[in-house]
Amino acid sequence: MKLQQLRYIVEIEKHGLNVSEAAESLFTSQPGISKQVRMLEDELGIAIFERNGKRFTGVTEPGRVVLTIAARILREADNLRRAGAEFAAGSSGSLVLAATHTQARYALPLVVRDFVSQHPQVRLEMHQGSPTRIAEWVAAGEVDIGIATEALDQYDELVTLPVRQWSHCVIAPEKHPILACPTLSIDELARWPLVTYDMAFAGRSRINRAFERVGLTPNITLTALDADVIKTYVGLGLGLGIISALAFDARRDTGLVALEAGHLFESNTTRIALRRGTYLRAYEYDFIALFAPHLGRKVVEAAMLGGGEQYQL
Repeated sequence: MKLQQLRYIVEIEKHGLNVSEAAESLFTSQPGISKQVRMLEDELGIAIFERNGKRFTGVTEPGRVVLTIAARILREADNLRRAGAEFAAGSSGSLVLAATHTQARYALPLVVRDFVSQHPQVRLEMHQGSPTRIAEWVAAGEVDIGIATEALDQYDELVTLPVRQWSHCVIAPEKHPILACPTLSIDELARWPLVTYDMAFAGRSRINRAFERVGLTPNITLTALDADVIKTYVGLGLGLGIISALAFDARRDTGLVALEAGHLFESNTTRIALRRGTYLRAYEYDFIALFAPHLGRKVVEAAMLGGGEQYQL
């Protein structure tokens, strides 16, 4: 039995039993993978995959057990490499982050600055994407730490920890009539065209629910992937904006006014996501503690060992 054989069967399942796609992703040949799968099945004395001719059509009952164990063995092999690399490299290494635009633009800059100052030999790489994409990257082991508001806690492969809660605000051009309202309400917002986040981002589901609760439909004229784009179009008069309060700065966002909207929409929780069962290097704990001081190493270790979220805000 070889690790490569285990890697082949896990990759085949990942690609929906398409051996050609699995071979392409592993930079090898389809016949080579098929041969190694057959050799593994012969060694174990079971069929891992159901077949129709040469095509894999399903996973057998014993195959599901084998795939679960194989995935765990591959994670532990990766952990051995990570642990060995950490001790061999000392204070150097790499850290790959994934975050939404709002987190990368507004929440992380000072954290990244301090981390780079403390760990100058660690190569830092940051990706931006939707919460769903970030969750997929972390679950696949393509990034080390994911940071987002939605979707992260919907994946069994991830351990998530809450960082902080935040609320939405409504932004309007200076002199907009809504600024004269004594109390901001959903009824008042429903009167105006709105510009807000795409459905996958930053608490959009909570915005929709606030209108649904009072039987109204928001007049959303434009959606965007980040707050900076939303603010641009609000400034052009396309509508009122609904964004994370984190993304508004009165000194920088001249010409716009923000109205507190925490009483209208449910609060949101920024979360850190880690791949379940992964060995975390010392500087990963350091980054997490810089971003969320309440998530010290013992808290994170307890969550990883417990297999779920152990800390509540």
